[in-house]
Order: sequence, then structure tokens, then C-alpha cells
Amino acid sequence: MRQRMRWWKVLGLAGLAGVAATGVVIARAERRRRAYTPEEIRARLRDRHAEAAARPAGDSP
Repeated sequence: MRQRMRWWKVLGLAGLAGVAATGVVIARAERRRRAYTPEEIRARLRDRHAEAAARPAGDSP
């Protein structure tokens, strides 16, 4: 019975570590996303649109 409880503790700690790591990744991505100014976002969208319009209709990335 003790061995079984130990596995549940290890599994719980691993799950907790996974949730914490996921939160760190999401927070880092959010900070990176918010670092752009609205003008930079518009410029990047215009560039992507121009690139997509220049591609032939049958090509996909």
C-alpha cells in the first residue's frame, strides 16, 4: 500500500511541474506578443498579405 501511495505522490508532483512549466511558456509567449507596437503588427500583416498575394493560387505553405 505504501508503494502505491508513493507513485500517486510522484505522479501528482510531475503533474504540478507540468502545469507550472506550461504557465511559464504561455507567459513568455504573451510577453513576446505584447512587445510589438500596433504599427509593427500592421506592417507585418501587410508583408504577409503581399507575400500570400504574390504566390500562385495552387501553392500553399
